[in-house]
Amino acid sequence: MKVFTTEAGRVRGRPATHDGGIVAVLGISYAAPPFGADRFRAPRPASAWDGLRDCTEFGPVAPQSAELPGAPSWSPGDEDILTVNIWTPGGEGDALPVLVWIHGGAYVLGSSAQPDFDGAALAGQGLVVVTLNYRLGFEGFGHVPAAEGEDACPDNRGLLDQIAALEWVRDHIAAFGGDPGRVTVAGQSSGATAVACLMVMERARGLFHRAVAHSAVNACAPVAVAARTTAEVAAAAGVSPSRAGLLSASPKELVAASDQVVDAYRRNPWSGQRHYDPAIYGPVVDGDTLRTDPLTAIAAGAGREVDLMVCHATEEYWLLDAVGSSAKITTDNQLATFAADFGLPAELVDGYRALMPGAPVLDIFLAVYGDLLFVEYSSRLAESHARAGGTAYLSRFDRRRGGEGGPVRAWHCADVPFAFGTLDEKSVHFLIGGPPGPADRALSARMMRAWADFAATGDPGWPRTGAATGAVMVWDTEEGVGQTPVVAFRELWRTAGFPLLAP
Repeated sequence: MKVFTTEAGRVRGRPATHDGGIVAVLGISYAAPPFGADRFRAPRPASAWDGLRDCTEFGPVAPQSAELPGAPSWSPGDEDILTVNIWTPGGEGDALPVLVWIHGGAYVLGSSAQPDFDGAALAGQGLVVVTLNYRLGFEGFGHVPAAEGEDACPDNRGLLDQIAALEWVRDHIAAFGGDPGRVTVAGQSSGATAVACLMVMERARGLFHRAVAHSAVNACAPVAVAARTTAEVAAAAGVSPSRAGLLSASPKELVAASDQVVDAYRRNPWSGQRHYDPAIYGPVVDGDTLRTDPLTAIAAGAGREVDLMVCHATEEYWLLDAVGSSAKITTDNQLATFAADFGLPAELVDGYRALMPGAPVLDIFLAVYGDLLFVEYSSRLAESHARAGGTAYLSRFDRRRGGEGGPVRAWHCADVPFAFGTLDEKSVHFLIGGPPGPADRALSARMMRAWADFAATGDPGWPRTGAATGAVMVWDTEEGVGQTPVVAFRELWRTAGFPLLAP
């Protein structure tokens, strides 16, 4: 067991599972429990402690209804949820680059304790790896109205938690061998959009220097939409949509009410955009904690000083269909309704049909929706950042695999275990099509090296993205860089327009 001395107190870690040279220090509180008098408030600093704290187990996860393979589930009464975990190959004085990971999960599920986020293999590349928990669902992203004379509860409490964790890293990471002057923040899916938000939030300025965004999702809510969600959730919970009413509902009751609202959208094909994949929470453009959608802000030059590395998967949305979280769009009429609900012109859908001859309607829907939510948004983050004068790199995950249950596509989330080097975790085998082969391990090694090099030097190993098009690294079991013009699908969006969405 190894002991580290921070300004808050001493902590003891344990040898990491995958590598005896890496020490894991788990479940360190970076902020006070956000419940009781602090519920719906901005995070407060955690208290210091006397003596030696044993940090060999993950902390409790945020309130949620999900039960994920290999990961702990939430139990009512768990309150010390704002914790970080550290994997380090070094100690005080080493000044290694730091990578801070923000998990995804549609802002309602997931945790830093998922096996695919084990930081040992990445730390073996010469990094100090930090993962964190933050408030999810209504606790983290629900809009809480303030009555006259009341102090406002901030929107985007989950993002404020992430900022508090980054402040903790700034103040304490040197004790674990990390360099607070070389911090990279990384995330996938909703975690990637959180990274993009942090890039443009004034409160996060200077807390990190590089950013990695895998499959950022196109969804930020104006206050009016967030307030409508609050009204729906409060009604489902049987309480008033006021601060007092919402505080009277327990976290468990608000989780159950949120699930009820989501289920109603899923069952109602005439409920508009939310019917297709009802993620009802997300960052709120409140004009204060988050002033505008991050893509708009990045295009205007916000966060220009932060180097950015972006990745998306080729077939993002096929995973959401495979796990049953998306609507089944199988007829031409349903496809036309979908396009109308999102304001997509008919020529866009017709363009996909022409590029996918013989494809069933469901595949056309999955391709269009995946590009709308993930591919186009992520790509535009990189291109807009470069156009505004920032340094950006773009890549695409294109690894596929056959299997007895059918092909495993280059879909959402499959890139994460490759980048973390966690391919042997049984919980990820559904994502990647079974145990890894030699070519998979070689691909994982290249992706880990790119992350480590980017965190250390700002250069992942391929040319920067230009103002409009540029080099795109293609992650596949055969190494290569795609020096190609904008692909045909992306050209359709350039001519048809690209709407920004609200959850």
